[in-house]
Amino acid sequence: MRAILFLLFGACFCHGDSKHGPNYKEHEKVAVQVNNIGPFHNPAESYEFYSLPFCAPSKLEPHDHDFGSALAGDRRTSSLYDLRFKVEIQWHPLCEYTLMPNEVDRFINAIKQNYLFEMFVDGLPVKGFIGEMETGPTGYASGVRNETSYYLFTHLEFSVAHNGDNVIAVNLTTDARQRIKLMPGVPAQVEFSYSATWKETNVKYIDRMSLYAQAALNDQSVEIHWLSIINSFVLVILLTSFLAIILMRILRKDFARYMEDPEEPGDDEEVGWKRIHGDVFRPPPYLMLFTAMIGSGAQILTLSCGLLILSLVGMFYPGNRGALYVAAIVLYALTAGVAGYFSTDLYVQLGGQRWATNAVLAAGVFTCPFFCVFSIVNLVALYYGSTSALPLNMVFMIIFVFAVVTFPLSILGSMRAKKQDNEFKPPCPPNVKPRELPEIPWYRSTVFQMLMAGFLPFSAIYIELHYIFASVWGHRVYTLFGILTLAFIILLIVTAFVTVALTYFQIAMEDYRWWWRSLLSGGSTGVFVLMYAAFYYNHRSEMSGTLQFVFFFGYMFLVSYGFFLMLGAVGYWMASVFIRHIYETIKID
Repeated sequence: MRAILFLLFGACFCHGDSKHGPNYKEHEKVAVQVNNIGPFHNPAESYEFYSLPFCAPSKLEPHDHDFGSALAGDRRTSSLYDLRFKVEIQWHPLCEYTLMPNEVDRFINAIKQNYLFEMFVDGLPVKGFIGEMETGPTGYASGVRNETSYYLFTHLEFSVAHNGDNVIAVNLTTDARQRIKLMPGVPAQVEFSYSATWKETNVKYIDRMSLYAQAALNDQSVEIHWLSIINSFVLVILLTSFLAIILMRILRKDFARYMEDPEEPGDDEEVGWKRIHGDVFRPPPYLMLFTAMIGSGAQILTLSCGLLILSLVGMFYPGNRGALYVAAIVLYALTAGVAGYFSTDLYVQLGGQRWATNAVLAAGVFTCPFFCVFSIVNLVALYYGSTSALPLNMVFMIIFVFAVVTFPLSILGSMRAKKQDNEFKPPCPPNVKPRELPEIPWYRSTVFQMLMAGFLPFSAIYIELHYIFASVWGHRVYTLFGILTLAFIILLIVTAFVTVALTYFQIAMEDYRWWWRSLLSGGSTGVFVLMYAAFYYNHRSEMSGTLQFVFFFGYMFLVSYGFFLMLGAVGYWMASVFIRHIYETIKID
């Protein structure tokens, strides 16, 4: 187990550039590797570079991928490009051959989908389009009509910046003057070529990835992010102030009425939430599932906080490919004890006896849906031959980690919770027989309350959510992790206050079924995230195809489910603290 964790941590935290990097001598060969290709609008749909008939070496030399780059879909291999350190290349042929009609059609199909290719020069990623389309009027005997022409780029220009004997930055451009027109079903004679220029820079090797981060930051409208945060912060201030004033005024009246001498007569002595004091602490139905979801939500909250801390210290810079995926897997495995502990602690407090079963359920309430969705998505990717499909050895490694780390830690956390004092001491012991529930109006129903509870937290984060979607499901690079952390804190605060307010209105109606309602109300933001994902897919992106559809909605379902569990746990905790506080304050006969 230690060896596996060491490998995973090494892939996450040790990946990237060393302090000095490779020291090149003049005329020494600089490594140029090709990675993958895929439609610009479908980032999850990627294929091996040589799946199109590009010039390839007689013997391919695959790159040794670490865990993170494999998760990111990298499939680097050798190329024919021969770049020499500090050697200017005006023009150099790469290869020349004749494209057969079926190969021409494959290139045309790729150009129609705006295929993007990716290469690595000394470990630095560069991208470019393989071709372009042009639509213009063409004369025919019957008149003039628009016709689309397809052009394949045949020349690449490498612009390399160096500091001393280190490569610092690489810029890759395609020369629109050197292209060839492709016609469907017609063979084409193609000659690929490249050129290279070198220039000196003062940037140190250790800071070379900061150039990519700075370029990504310049590409983002930071003012919009800050306006979004300020808007959300104002929302939090107004919401919390409003709820605090309203609830305090209402509760003050309630406390004044309920704290009266019980011997004094009064018709309203037992009304409102005081009347259900004998039922409000009654354990909820489906206790084991409820506590397992609370435990899993606590684990995901811990995981999210851990990822944000790592992002703030600079672990997820643009060149650290796959680091976020590795960190998520590692932290999820290591925080499994949190799920086991919180789940079993609450389960035993509320009278549960099968704590071991509860521990297993807590370990699987998110893991099982994750593996089901992952299996479907990976099988679809394998069917399409996409590099997004995780290699079999990586799949077994993840399963092994979950088997020898996640599951045992969940059991250990449950055992720790079982050994401590778990006596449940509610302010008001539950009655033997539950009281009859009053008729609940439709606007106080669970579905309507979930809509109200999820809308406000979602409105506080939806602008930032758009930029995250554009990064995860597009080609933008997200680097504003400080703003993301503030948005996350605001999300938790709004969720907590909204859930407390709705819980009070529920028990004021003498409805004591607050346990599940608080979880559903808090977690309803996850439903809004999934709804926004569907809106983004159809109206804010140009994604298409079965593979991209399965990837997008499969993983967005998991993200939304994770939001549901995490915020549901937050909502339950705050509602529990609130209810315990108000019932500890009043006098109960």
